[in-house]
Amino acid sequence: MTLEFFFKRIETQYNSKLPFVSYRKPNENKINALLQETNDLHFTSNFTEKGFVFSPFDDKEKTVIIPLEVSENIQVNFEHYTEFVNEKELEVVKDHDEKQQHIDLIQKGVEAILDNKFKKVVLSREETVIISEPNPITIFKNLLNAYRSAFVYCWYHPKVGVWLGATPETLIKIEGNRFSIMALAGTQDYKGTQDVVWQNKEKQEQQFVTDFIIDNLKPSVESFKVSDVETVKAGNLLHLKTIISAQLKPESNLKEIISLLHPTPAVCGLPKPEAKQFILDNEHYKRTFYTGFLGELNMEIKLQSRSAKRNIENRAYTINKKSTRLYVNLRCMQLKDTKAIIYVGGGITKHSNPEKEWEETVSKSLVIKNVL
Repeated sequence: MTLEFFFKRIETQYNSKLPFVSYRKPNENKINALLQETNDLHFTSNFTEKGFVFSPFDDKEKTVIIPLEVSENIQVNFEHYTEFVNEKELEVVKDHDEKQQHIDLIQKGVEAILDNKFKKVVLSREETVIISEPNPITIFKNLLNAYRSAFVYCWYHPKVGVWLGATPETLIKIEGNRFSIMALAGTQDYKGTQDVVWQNKEKQEQQFVTDFIIDNLKPSVESFKVSDVETVKAGNLLHLKTIISAQLKPESNLKEIISLLHPTPAVCGLPKPEAKQFILDNEHYKRTFYTGFLGELNMEIKLQSRSAKRNIENRAYTINKKSTRLYVNLRCMQLKDTKAIIYVGGGITKHSNPEKEWEETVSKSLVIKNVL
């Protein structure tokens, strides 16, 4: 299949108002797409299904799935285009109260932390950009071109809407019974080097996330391994990252593991119930799928292995394994008519400076604005 034909199939699916998702995993060349045959809205009940899931921030709401069994699965290799395909016009909708409103929200969060209501809370906002004749496929191509190390996607359902993003954060990766999860927290602008100094606020934020994951997963996994903290680049930003890997216990239940993890302190706060309630009560909009998660659920992958036997010249053989790769829905946007609604936020601790936290959300918004 040629790249041109691949994108034409997606465009036809979109124009026919039929659900689809197209995506590329981090640092891979292959783009995948699931094209659903009908416009039915499917939900996962217990995370044993196969397909692509799209889940909201509020874990009390249902997770949408594009099921593999009622979809066509197509793939193509993608290197890159030589240049961006530019939209005709871009206009940021200015809300003069927006900055002060967000700073006040952060200050309220800091005060709640100082009152010992919780240790950390992640507070966010939305920003609207007007696009002349927006085309999600064009924006998707730009995202693919710009953010090679991110999970890049375009998701559409006529009964839900259009979402696109380039997220740097893995929620969970499972192959067979091997499990890994990313703890990503702390943000600063990339200024030509990854050799930077991190403040106590960012280090503490990162440690909160790592400790939360380990404490919550202990009953379900064994043989924990925790990597050193490293600085990673995502678009125009730097973050602190730790990888936690383990072996799933035979009795482990994926739905239970996801409910323990989501939403993580990296997108919600700690303790989770109190931070989540503060977000629902105080943010000035509803997040819906921003800071939810998305990705492949129970898809089969083929792994090349080597035979242990010395005969037949140790020929390689193929093992089929079940694979789940879920990503946190960050650096994303929703398209509504001629509007692109961009979602950005940041982790708040007792050390947070409201003005600097506002500036961090401005930097994060550029990840998406750059492709518009």
